[in-house]
Amino acid sequence: MIKKILTAGVLLLGSLLAVQAQRIDTEVREQGTKFQRLITYVDLFYTDTVNLKQLGESAIVKILSDLDPHSVYISQEEVAEMNEPLEGGFFGIGIQFSIFRDTLMVVSVVPGGPSEKVGLLAGDRIVQVDGQNIAGIKLSNTEVRNRLKGEKGTLVKIQVMRGREAMDFNIIRDKIPLHSVDAAYMLDNTTGYLKISRFADNTIEEFEEAVRKMQQEGMKDLILDLQGNVGGYMGAAIGISDNLLGDRKLIVYTEGRTSPLRQEYATSKGLLETGRLAVLVDGNSASASEIVAGAVQDWDRGLIVGRRSFGKGLVQREFPLPDNSRIRLTIAHYYTPSGRGIQKPYKGENYRQELYDRYESGELLSADSIVLNDSLKYFTKLKNRVVYGGGGIVPDLFVPIDTSVNYLYFNRLIGKNVIGEYVVGYVDKNREQLRKRYPTFEKFRNEFVITDGMLEEIVKAGEKAGVPWDEKLFRPVVPSVKNLLKAYIARDLWDMNELYRILNTDNKILQAAQKALKDGTYEKLLN
Repeated sequence: MIKKILTAGVLLLGSLLAVQAQRIDTEVREQGTKFQRLITYVDLFYTDTVNLKQLGESAIVKILSDLDPHSVYISQEEVAEMNEPLEGGFFGIGIQFSIFRDTLMVVSVVPGGPSEKVGLLAGDRIVQVDGQNIAGIKLSNTEVRNRLKGEKGTLVKIQVMRGREAMDFNIIRDKIPLHSVDAAYMLDNTTGYLKISRFADNTIEEFEEAVRKMQQEGMKDLILDLQGNVGGYMGAAIGISDNLLGDRKLIVYTEGRTSPLRQEYATSKGLLETGRLAVLVDGNSASASEIVAGAVQDWDRGLIVGRRSFGKGLVQREFPLPDNSRIRLTIAHYYTPSGRGIQKPYKGENYRQELYDRYESGELLSADSIVLNDSLKYFTKLKNRVVYGGGGIVPDLFVPIDTSVNYLYFNRLIGKNVIGEYVVGYVDKNREQLRKRYPTFEKFRNEFVITDGMLEEIVKAGEKAGVPWDEKLFRPVVPSVKNLLKAYIARDLWDMNELYRILNTDNKILQAAQKALKDGTYEKLLN
């Protein structure tokens, strides 16, 4: 009898599902026919000529924008460019360049890349690409990339000016890695620092390599910097979390209307399952960054330091369209191990402005101004500490923004690329002298000084670029200008690691994490 009832129930459920599927299929077909007829009417009878492709793409963009802020249309032209930073590399010649006074200048060459192999040097000026003059014609960065990138194994012929000598190079394009670990170095004898800028194909491999190196140097504790990291591949975030959490600990789970529950657990292979851990976040730490921060916080594995993260708890999947364009569609929500959904509200027009609203409300100045919803209260898995869902990861240790200085003038200089262009010209003019005087980064860091004369040149360059001199706003930001100048020069002489080693001397969130590890705050907040 029971068997007959179960069989009947299964048959009934199957019939209901078939009816539901048929209904959905009918609705989809009806709406598709309706849209097709609309386009036909416009094409046949509209008074003016219409670009049907553009009209169709505008309709797709509108439909997706009405769903949520992260469901987007990706045109044919944008597909490769949008995925490139996450796929860990592209095919090109392997240089970092800058357009300085309408001249394409090589700032640095990628170690082991095609340009280094043929002898291209930092400071070379590229004047021809495949026989075409590119000097003095106001190229954009996009145009330069389009000329230098290409298929693996293809040839590009360039001519450079090295001093007054013209030199020709034949370069075979190859895979150029895009690194996602920007910096990894020891802060002291036992504390390591690691900066991840995005979660990409190669993030886990780079992370593990950097961690092993610092462990060999004596690292016991780690400060993981996710400030400004807007996310990337969920798999990379899961891999990083796996390295930080013990075996069988839940990292994240996802679920959607048509996406079944999927749970991701840590394995026993983590490189950093013990030792103290601090994760740095701010309002621009989003998506995959929040998966890592949420897992660390919910398992009481480490301290989250900084300001409330962005609040993106939606999962996207790409679907191809017939013309090789794509849509990136939200298919599920993700939840931290405690069950928190951290997606902030997105209905209305203020989704992107919400970060500015945090400043207006005083949230960036005081943790007490963070609006918390008691109905979204959760508890961490081990210590039962209170945590909240509904809009980002709230840090365990809050660090306010610095309001003692008005950065308006400083931001204008950066926005007009005044400081960046000045550094390119300065290093180009003084590269050999700088190399001889500062053969090591340590000597440069300890002895190189930004002079008043250099600051005066920055001010003059700013005026030429449309940034009027304002002594009242300039004097308070002099330390920040000097620090950024020195960091940029270090990057051009060495690499990103050295840039952060100087920039971080002014990183208030990092300093707060270091202090917490030293004065007992770490243990107090986690216990």
